[in-house]
Amino acid sequence: MRVTVRFLAMALGLAIIATGCASPPSADVDAAKVALDRAAADGAGQYAAESLKAAEDARAALDAELKAQEGKWFKSYDKARELAVAAKAAGDKAAADAAAGKEKAEAVAAKEKADAAAAKAKAKKAAVHVGGKVKAPTKIKDVKPVYPAIAQSAHVAGAVVIEATIGPDGKVMDAKVVRSIPLLDQAALDAVQQWEYTPTLLNGLPVPVLVTVTISFTRE
Repeated sequence: MRVTVRFLAMALGLAIIATGCASPPSADVDAAKVALDRAAADGAGQYAAESLKAAEDARAALDAELKAQEGKWFKSYDKARELAVAAKAAGDKAAADAAAGKEKAEAVAAKEKADAAAAKAKAKKAAVHVGGKVKAPTKIKDVKPVYPAIAQSAHVAGAVVIEATIGPDGKVMDAKVVRSIPLLDQAALDAVQQWEYTPTLLNGLPVPVLVTVTISFTRE
């Protein structure tokens, strides 16, 4: 009987020691952290905000459980291990959702760009020249060109001639240089592209129109 009691006491002591020395699931915790970091790096905050929030919540629950075990004499990391696995799965999902969301956003952006290019090409093809029934549009927003410092230093001056396509709404849809001064071209284009005009009407309907404008740069 005494031997049995002694054996049970030893077994209990060993169990207590084993429980007290339980180790945290470091590998699982690290894997969860890597998954969450990858999701954030892959743009989950922008493309999969809800999934990223779920992954962050899962990671927070894991951290809370690990901290709770730190304050205990007898530690058990079974729940922490389960939470780490769940946090990794949530991080992986956020990364996958981010990739899918980014792909969708890029497809939408590409379509919008293509549609805009097609609309611009159509407008340029349909644009009419000023003359006859088509009156020159009136500029209602003017932006002065910025004289490039490099052109001033090089004592470059003169006039850049630009052909601009004015859309039916009066905004500049396209502009190209037809008489160039290389150091001044971009400054001229930057200014003209911000101009706005009254819509040009043909038979009572707004139409795109081609205008030629001259931007002069004079040294002071």
